[in-house]
Amino acid sequence: MTEVLRLDDVRFVRQGKTILHGVDLTVEAGQHWALIGPNGAGKSTLLSLCGARQHPTSGTVHVLGRRLGRVELQALRRDIGHVDPRHPLTSALRIRDVVLTGVTGTIESVMRWEPSAEELARSADLIDLLGLAGKADEPWTTLSQGERGRTLIARALMSDPKLLLLDEPSTGLDVAAREDLLETLDEVREAHPSIASVLVTHHLEELPITTSHAALIAHGRLLAQGEADSVLTTELVSEAFEHPIAIERREGRWSARSLGRRDRAAIRGRV
Repeated sequence: MTEVLRLDDVRFVRQGKTILHGVDLTVEAGQHWALIGPNGAGKSTLLSLCGARQHPTSGTVHVLGRRLGRVELQALRRDIGHVDPRHPLTSALRIRDVVLTGVTGTIESVMRWEPSAEELARSADLIDLLGLAGKADEPWTTLSQGERGRTLIARALMSDPKLLLLDEPSTGLDVAAREDLLETLDEVREAHPSIASVLVTHHLEELPITTSHAALIAHGRLLAQGEADSVLTTELVSEAFEHPIAIERREGRWSARSLGRRDRAAIRGRV
């Protein structure tokens, strides 16, 4: 398989504090990774390195075959789709125009820039794929959080990226909107089989069925990584969160619940 992302012995220090310690990670085309850990574990920092938004303090990061520090970052970022629910847009751009900013890599529409016929057709196809057909003219300021999430995924796909990064895409969604978004992500991955993705979350219920691999991070270190079923276990997730958590997978979806005192006592009684 084609290597899309590789981190070798990566360390990241901010204001004298070490955020990441000796991280090694390789993501290949067609793989869909979940990066899971408690708050403050270093997930967002790691994702920012994957997205060429920051440089490591030491170690090396290769994104799409190019090493950070030896490549023009703006050009590299155009090949990466980044979905952040905290997208800072405040104006009333229409869905169509928000999606088209994925071509220019800007938050607002660029003055005097006109999309090509091909770009307009691609934006229409993506709007349809993301379940927003018939809403292309609706303004950003009136969209629900779920509609904004799907719009941002369409925007990220406009540049036909080889790597898609999703930073807690279910943030702020109710259960129905979350399920709709996760189903949409599965459809996007099936429609783009060669794309690789990394999704950051601390809730296992927010993982799409198509999640193939997982990495658990705690205190800036990767505790485990590999195929999702071998990593997202009761033992390993409990270690990452430093709390007893029971993990189940049914019909392709994961769930987690805290093991209370009675559960722990019952387990000890069976041992």
